[in-house]
Amino acid sequence: MKSGVVRIGKFMVFHKALDKYSGNIAFISEDSSPITYQEFLKTADTIAKHIKQRCLTLVVCKNNLESVAGYVGLMRADAVQILVNDSIDDQFFSNLLTTYRPEYIYLPKEKFSLSVEVSLVWSNRSYVLLRTSYYIDYTLHDDLALLLSTSGSTGSPKLVRQSYKNIFSNAEAISEYLEIDNCERAITTMPMGYTYGLSIINSHLLTSASIVLTEATLMDKRFWQILKDKRPTNFGGVPYIYEMLKRLRFERMDLPSLNFMTQAGGKLSAELSSEFAEICEKKGIRFYVMYGQTEATARMSYLPWTHARSKAGSIGVPIPGGEFHIEDENGNVIDKSEVSGELVYRGDNVTLGYAKNRFDLGKGDENKGMLYTGDIAKQDRDGFFYIVGRKKRFLKMFGNRINLDEVEALIKATGCDCACKGTDENLNIYITQRGKEAQIKQYIVERTHIHRSAFTVVAIDEIPRNESGKILYSALK
Repeated sequence: MKSGVVRIGKFMVFHKALDKYSGNIAFISEDSSPITYQEFLKTADTIAKHIKQRCLTLVVCKNNLESVAGYVGLMRADAVQILVNDSIDDQFFSNLLTTYRPEYIYLPKEKFSLSVEVSLVWSNRSYVLLRTSYYIDYTLHDDLALLLSTSGSTGSPKLVRQSYKNIFSNAEAISEYLEIDNCERAITTMPMGYTYGLSIINSHLLTSASIVLTEATLMDKRFWQILKDKRPTNFGGVPYIYEMLKRLRFERMDLPSLNFMTQAGGKLSAELSSEFAEICEKKGIRFYVMYGQTEATARMSYLPWTHARSKAGSIGVPIPGGEFHIEDENGNVIDKSEVSGELVYRGDNVTLGYAKNRFDLGKGDENKGMLYTGDIAKQDRDGFFYIVGRKKRFLKMFGNRINLDEVEALIKATGCDCACKGTDENLNIYITQRGKEAQIKQYIVERTHIHRSAFTVVAIDEIPRNESGKILYSALK
C-alpha cells in the first residue's frame, strides 16, 4: 500500500497530499452526485483560506460533505481542531468554549445561536465559519493536530491531544491490515467526531478510497436503501450496532457489495462475535474484531478475519508497528500465557496526553509512545490477546475480587441486557426485563462468589448509552 504524505519538519500530514488523487471519487452523498477529490478539495481549501494558520478551531461534526470538508481543509491549513458531534449537550458545548477559547467555530447553521460574541467569516449551504472575540492567552504545540473527547464523556472538558504522527501512523496501519485500496467504499455508521468514525474516514482518505456520507442510522429504512443504491464495500460498528444487526436478522440480508465488516468501540461478546464470524464467512465477507482507545488515536489491535471463528472473543494481535505486553500489579512483565494483568501498548499512535484546559495545549509528548490501557487482559499460547475486564471495574466484596464486566457477561449470556455499578459495600445490577429480578439474583448467587446480601437487582426501562453505544454508568442512579 502506497500513500501520499507531506512532511513539514517532523509533521506527517497526509491530508496535504490528497491533490494527487484528483480524479478519484472521494465522497458520495445521499442528495448529490459523486464528488471527486479535486472537487472536494476546492471546497476544503476555500474554508481554509478564511482562517489564520495554527489557530484553534472548534468543529461541530455531522456526517455530511460540509463537515468533512471543514475537517480536511483545517488539517491542510495546520489548524488545531476540537471535534465534537452535533448532538453535543449545550452545557458541554459552553464549557468547551470557555475552557479552550477557540479562535474560530465551524458549525451547522441551525446551531448558530451562541452565548459568545462572534462574527461571520464564511458561509455555505449548511455550515458557517465564525470568528470569536476571545483573547488568546495560550500557545499550541507544533505537533498538536487534533483534540477529541474520550468516548463515554458526560461533559468533562478533558480532551485527548493527538499529533500529526498519531493520525498518520494509525491510518496507515489500519489501511494496511484491512487491505483498503482505492476500490473500497465505506459508509458512515458512526459520528465523525467519535474516534472510530473518524478513523474510518482517515484510513479511506489516505488510500484514495471513497466514502458514502449519511446521517441515517441502521434503524432507518433510508439507511438500507442507501446501502442498496450506493453499494458500499465495508462498514463498521460498535457492539450496540451488532446487537441491532442481530435483531434485524442480518443473516437474511442480501448485501453482495460488502467485502468486509469491522467491530470496535467496546467488547463484543464471544457468542455474538462467533455468530457474526460464521454469518460473514457464509456471505464471503471478511469480519474483523478490533480494539482501541481515543488515547491510542483509534486502533491498537485487530483479530485477523481468518481467525474470527477460532479465536472468537479475542482482540487479536497488535496492529502493524504496535506492541503489547502485560504487567502485574507490581509493574513486572507477565510472560506466561493465560495469566491476567494490565494490558500495556507501545506505538507511534499513542497520543501526546490529555488537555484539561487551553494552557495544556502547549504541552509536548507526555506518554512517549507508551499507553497503560486500564484493561485487564491475558494472552493465549498462540499469541492472541483477550480482554477480561477493566482495572477500575473491580469490587472487593467479602474478601472476593469481583469483576463487574464478568458479571455483566454472565447475565447477558442469558439474553438479558444489563449494567453493573456499585461499591465494595453494595453492588447494583440493572436489567431491562421486569419480573426477572429474583431469577437473575438466584443465578448470580449460584454462578459467583457474591453473597446474596451484597447486591441488588433493579429493573429499568433501558440501559443508558452514549451515541457510540457505550453504557453511561454515570447515568445509573
